[in-house]
Amino acid sequence: MCGIVGAIAQRDIVPILVEGLKRLEYRGYDSAGAAVLHDGKLERVRRVGRVAEMEAGVAAQGLAGPIGIGHTRWATHGGVTESNAHPHISRDEIAVVHNGIIENHEEQRLRLSALGYVFESQTDTEVIAHPSITTTVRTTTCSEPPARPWPNCAAPTPSASSPWLRPTWSAAPAWAARS
Repeated sequence: MCGIVGAIAQRDIVPILVEGLKRLEYRGYDSAGAAVLHDGKLERVRRVGRVAEMEAGVAAQGLAGPIGIGHTRWATHGGVTESNAHPHISRDEIAVVHNGIIENHEEQRLRLSALGYVFESQTDTEVIAHPSITTTVRTTTCSEPPARPWPNCAAPTPSASSPWLRPTWSAAPAWAARS
């Protein structure tokens, strides 16, 4: 079981995240990480080992912000590596932590890879970090994978016989919290 801490305040919440993760550490974990939204940009620190390792990384990087999430991980998918530690970030728009197992992650990884998403970890969690498009994907006239959730090209016209589906975000992107 993973440990998850989140905070929103009108001050720096990184000390809250670190303290919260320390309080959960008695459960035993192999890695820890935190991500914050600072001046409209996602910043992250992840480390293998105890929360103290992540805390040192937070101090060295100067991680600070008013909105953030923290996570301690016990590896179930992928090895004990920094790239497999949470939070996972997609396109500098969304950071995700997760507790549990995504049973169809291999199918989702293949689907998202075909759409141009690049995976940085071996975890099941990373499939929810990428803004996911509904499972039915219609063909467009594009010759390259999209740079964003939708390609900059002509999409098929919606009709009763072949409806064109809009993207469904797995969570609100970071830019939604900027206002």
